[in-house]
Amino acid sequence: MSEPGAPVASEPRPPMTLELAWTGGLRFEAHSKGGVITLDGDGKAGPSPVQALGLALAGCMGADVIDILTKGRFSVEAMAVRFEGERAPADPRRFVRISLHVRVRGLVPPDRVERALQLSRERYCSVWHSLQPDIEFHTSFEVLAPETRGP
Repeated sequence: MSEPGAPVASEPRPPMTLELAWTGGLRFEAHSKGGVITLDGDGKAGPSPVQALGLALAGCMGADVIDILTKGRFSVEAMAVRFEGERAPADPRRFVRISLHVRVRGLVPPDRVERALQLSRERYCSVWHSLQPDIEFHTSFEVLAPETRGP
């Protein structure tokens, strides 16, 4: 018998495509199939890109944990995830230490929450695994001529 939340064999997923449009200052409007959010390098009009990374990690692991617990038929009334990230003092100021604290309310044995977190970290959380140093990373660019306006 497989673990609750164990992956089911499926067809490979197509590459993910996201679009960001600059809206001024350090702000970008980010579009995905799920909606639109504002990313703000100043963290005023929306989360900064680094804050969004923290939210993505907390959301990914939180989704894994709640999925594993509910598939295990545990009665979860509420759950919250707190992210704390310490960044290096010099550029690129990457995360050097991350702590996640999961608070679960309901009839759930602590060892099952611990196991769900372990499974998320070791096997399921694609955000965590995407932070690994062996990612193949490519960049490209194009420059377009300014738009011309008629008389």
